[in-house]
Amino acid sequence: MTGPLARIAGAGALQRPARPRASRKGVTCPYCFASVAPQRILFRCRGQSGRRRGCAPVLDEELAAYTGSTAGASLPPVFAAPGRAGRADCPDCGLPTGNRACPECHNPLPSAYCDSPGRIVALVGAKNAGKSTYIAVLLHELMNRVGTELDASLVACDDRTIERYKRDFARPLLEERRLLPTTASAATGPREPLVYLLTRTRKGRLSRPRNDSLALVLFDTAGEDLRSREATDLHLRYLEAADAIIFLVDPLELPGARSGVRDGVPGTPAGPPAADPDGEPLNVIARVTETLRQRHGTRPGRPLPVPVAVALTKIDVLRPGLLEQSALHRSRSGQGVLDLDDRDAVDEQVRALLHEWRAGQLDTYLGQQFADHALFGLSALGAAPEGGRVGAGGVRPYRAEDPLLWLLHRFGMLDGVRPGGA
Repeated sequence: MTGPLARIAGAGALQRPARPRASRKGVTCPYCFASVAPQRILFRCRGQSGRRRGCAPVLDEELAAYTGSTAGASLPPVFAAPGRAGRADCPDCGLPTGNRACPECHNPLPSAYCDSPGRIVALVGAKNAGKSTYIAVLLHELMNRVGTELDASLVACDDRTIERYKRDFARPLLEERRLLPTTASAATGPREPLVYLLTRTRKGRLSRPRNDSLALVLFDTAGEDLRSREATDLHLRYLEAADAIIFLVDPLELPGARSGVRDGVPGTPAGPPAADPDGEPLNVIARVTETLRQRHGTRPGRPLPVPVAVALTKIDVLRPGLLEQSALHRSRSGQGVLDLDDRDAVDEQVRALLHEWRAGQLDTYLGQQFADHALFGLSALGAAPEGGRVGAGGVRPYRAEDPLLWLLHRFGMLDGVRPGGA
């Protein structure tokens, strides 16, 4: 076993990780990923509403440049001010406002994100890993079942995120049950991340409620965007700002995956996957690692401090061939905590599968490059699709939330328990 789980094994039944220090001195904008000192954050006037006086909308050129369009970029003006307790008076109309904005791109910065050590979680994966499907299902689970379990809310940080999630993810997959198309390369046109604020209420000192926030920034990168170092530098700047990474791996694309598993999946070509060195998971992870080393200034040979969750997707096609006692046959207990015994078992099971498929160097490389990584197995759909549509049983995710729960534990937002501990 590697990582923090090995270090805390054998401890008491409840694990409360120490709250980590913020990974950056300022605030990282979840849109343009500029690092901004708190005193540089701008305020946006509340504007006119009904009989309320206020500043009239004007074209925000910085926001229009970011979105690539003037549509929706006419808003009350932004201004610089010291602002006590996150509020300031507009110098033109005199109205107080708590609306804050990034000084670089003028996108909104939620108050909870500015006032707490927000975290950016990046989602990465090679082609065919099912990134878009995973995004749709993970967000739906956080808005419903998992959110209720954790006493957490998931709120979009802007109207563009709300519209894009409904149009490109929720409506086609969850309502119409159509498979999502392969993500187009970012080189074909601009694409924005989905930006959410996940806030969880927990008991603090003296049982007083305390809210912890996590900025969840998801960007459905195309496989070809990860194959070129130039494209990675151009289109994946969010990796440089990431506090954690979820890396998705399609097990059916691993060179040593069992042919019997591949042959049993509808629409999957028989035999081993076609040779594609640039798209192999290990090579993609290596490019991501280079980007992170540049951001952190970490010398070669020194492990990166960014926690990485590596998940085998489409685990539903593997489960029939696993032993009945395999950890991947069990469902996670929904108790609002992280079961560390279960986490250990899944980690070891996935590691064994990687070695069985002659892909053990993936785990070896992660252990060499990152101080903290964990392995997962999940299924966003729960069953193989049929003819370009979700299976007859509908979307039935299996442990899709596991990587994020582990990261919440690493960030000090979720307690860990060992049911068999003393």
